[in-house]
Amino acid sequence: MFMGEYQHSIDDKGRIIIPAKFRDMLGTSFVATRGLDSCLFVYPMEEWGIMEQKLKSLSLMKSDARAFSRFFFSGATECVWDKQGRVNLPGNLRQYAKLDKDCVILGVSNRVEIWNKQLWEQYFEQSEESFNEIAEKLVDFNFDL
Repeated sequence: MFMGEYQHSIDDKGRIIIPAKFRDMLGTSFVATRGLDSCLFVYPMEEWGIMEQKLKSLSLMKSDARAFSRFFFSGATECVWDKQGRVNLPGNLRQYAKLDKDCVILGVSNRVEIWNKQLWEQYFEQSEESFNEIAEKLVDFNFDL
């Protein structure tokens, strides 16, 4: 399970260091793609396979399913580590997530998220204000703390 929050920088060539414990769990190759809320989602290959199967099970007759699959898969790229433990993120993904210098790397259960630091701080501040309301809504999904 991925968990925790880490501050890192992305260099001019689009390379970023991922925390060592995340690297171990991601394996030698993994998938990065556009995520929700203007961040990147990073999946180990096994988790990527699970996501692929879930998305393949959606009906192609529904425009929302087609749109989401296009968005998710068209941004996906297989990544590998360089000798210094960095990953080179493609320009289209860096542009989507507005990754320019300061980044936040989050462990979120089955995936890693990479955020522009400023966007993460804004998102966190907004979410923190409504955390109790969000928690109450999770009861509707049969979730209790």
